[in-house]
Amino acid sequence: MIEELPRTSISAVARRLVSMRQESGVSALGRVLTLVIAANGPLDEAVVGAANDASNEHPMRVIVLLTRPDNPEARLDAEIRVGADAGASEVVVLRAYGEVCSGVESLVTGLLLPDAPVVVWWPEEAPHRPGSEPLGRIAQRRITTTAAISGGAELARRFAGYTAGDTDLAWTRITRWREHLAAILDQPPHEPVLAVEVVGAAGSLATQMLAAWLELALRVPTTCRLPQGEPLAEGVRSVTLRRASGDAVMERVGPSRTLLRQPGHPEHEIVLPRRTLSECLAEELRRLDEDIMYGRVLERLSRIRSEQEANENRTSEWSTGE
Repeated sequence: MIEELPRTSISAVARRLVSMRQESGVSALGRVLTLVIAANGPLDEAVVGAANDASNEHPMRVIVLLTRPDNPEARLDAEIRVGADAGASEVVVLRAYGEVCSGVESLVTGLLLPDAPVVVWWPEEAPHRPGSEPLGRIAQRRITTTAAISGGAELARRFAGYTAGDTDLAWTRITRWREHLAAILDQPPHEPVLAVEVVGAAGSLATQMLAAWLELALRVPTTCRLPQGEPLAEGVRSVTLRRASGDAVMERVGPSRTLLRQPGHPEHEIVLPRRTLSECLAEELRRLDEDIMYGRVLERLSRIRSEQEANENRTSEWSTGE
């Protein structure tokens, strides 16, 4: 069920939301959190669809806030979706225009579920300091979406703006890589890793985060290469763990296929499809506490890139621990 409410108010939206739930026989008691999606452009149905899919694991209320502060007319339009049009959630789309955008926090607070945690997600461009934003201040968890980042200054700003509860979907996208790499080290030969090399798409933040995580976890010299024009140039391309008996190499060879090659072992194929937006969002909604490792990785990356730019080395490749 979808209902449009043009030129409305938050109190009218809240009242109508309650009556629509009653009419459709849907209860709000099972909702475990409120997800606020903050965007400046037009409504992206793929983003709403990802939230609906994630709601099958985390029943929630979804508030999509679209702001147009440059519009000369001050008004609020709303759209409510319940039932089959909202998955296991209930979706409220708020389109704020003109001066109405000056109080985005008040637009949201009137629709929050009582006594339930709040998560804010910026699916597009995100602020440098999410925790200092009006929406970020009311949230226990703040999710940004960054595909590529290369400059040390930008990474330094990102770390400077980090507060407990921040995370990024670039970090979530490498969860499966981290799991498989940890499993490799649990298998024979049980030798220490001497060095690491990670290769990925140009500017890939996920690749840089994976390299920084490996360096922090293994405390060995680590090289991150982000060459231009790589085939399958999206995200992580390969990881090489150098050991005395030979290299263990995990390399993506297709959109959902990765090969693992180790000395003394047959070549092993791993099914590792690229993670969807729904999968990444659902994973991040499983925890509402601070992701300490994400903060450490962000700090390490900002230091590496700042040192690199201070030395006037602006290539995509970086190395540590030498």
